[in-house]
Amino acid sequence: MKTIYDVQQILKRFGTFIYTGDRLVDMELMQIEINELYKAGCIDIEEYQLAILLLRKEVNRLHTEKGEKI
Repeated sequence: MKTIYDVQQILKRFGTFIYTGDRLVDMELMQIEINELYKAGCIDIEEYQLAILLLRKEVNRLHTEKGEKI
């Protein structure tokens, strides 16, 4: 898993499609969904960790682009 697209594919396996038109909100919703899938035992720890890492990196990148401090 290397991209946000890969995270979307995990969510797609479970019938979850997230698109609000706001990339930052999308990333936050994906984090919530990945957390719930992990808690439910649907994904393993490795998938969970990689997905959360990628999502956090993207959120940080988006905040940096906007000139916001995290």
